[in-house]
Amino acid sequence: MKTYNELPSDAGSNIVGQVTAQANRIQQRLTSIKHTVAVMSGKGGVGKSSLTANLATALTLKGNTVGVVDADINGPTLAKMMGVRNVTLEYATTGVKPAITAIGTKLISMDLLLAEDDAPVIWNAHSQKDAFTWRTTMEVGALREFIADTEWGELDYLLLDLPPGTDRLPNVAELIPNLGGVIVVTIPSEVSQLIVKKSVTMARDILKVPIIGVVENMACYVCQHCGEEEPLFSVDEMLDKTLQQLMLDRIPFEPKLARCSDNGIPYVEKYPEAPASKVLIQVAEKIQNFFRKTELSP
Repeated sequence: MKTYNELPSDAGSNIVGQVTAQANRIQQRLTSIKHTVAVMSGKGGVGKSSLTANLATALTLKGNTVGVVDADINGPTLAKMMGVRNVTLEYATTGVKPAITAIGTKLISMDLLLAEDDAPVIWNAHSQKDAFTWRTTMEVGALREFIADTEWGELDYLLLDLPPGTDRLPNVAELIPNLGGVIVVTIPSEVSQLIVKKSVTMARDILKVPIIGVVENMACYVCQHCGEEEPLFSVDEMLDKTLQQLMLDRIPFEPKLARCSDNGIPYVEKYPEAPASKVLIQVAEKIQNFFRKTELSP
């Protein structure tokens, strides 16, 4: 496949110039952002988005300025989870102003651009059967616009909630060459770990992106009556050795977390003393410590 620069003619679209200009805008935006973190799994259904929403909230409550990119273009959920789904985006000459939660977390999501609840993301093509040919390219283009054209201002942290798939991180790493680190999310399931290990290999060994750590979500169930921890999954919960070495923390299953997400109220904000909230706050602190150590290292 030819690169943009190898195309004999672009029919007057100046595609090379457009992509170059957008890449330059991304770099300009990133100069105002201290740390970038991708939250990924490779496997769907592990609670990655709810984890992102609550980590962003926890970091904000600790006094940081935080932005979030909902990088799941086709299945965006963070606007609802973070309580800003009805926000109307404002546009200025300097870019689009992100939605801002009650506590000040900034968010951009495709969900804020869709007119109806049941409206899918449809890409322009001769027919939707033909659109698959360019779908990945168009999704990356949309993500590039989210980062480049959003008026983030000064940020301590920019979190990117990636959709399932081990191919998603390379796209982000191409847009953000100096990606600060990756949080990898799994659950106590052999199927999940099988996919998550591939994501770890992609990040650490192929892309050379620092791994902040692995978070095991839904690690156990805490009895509401006695406080005892019980296994949530009927499988051996022992993590693979590779994942054990990278373990950041284990978050217990909490039904209230799902209800909070449905109601647009971050769980750590409403129930800060709950067991799952305490672990989420610890994970946020470990993210901060990771970057402190990085800054101190020669």
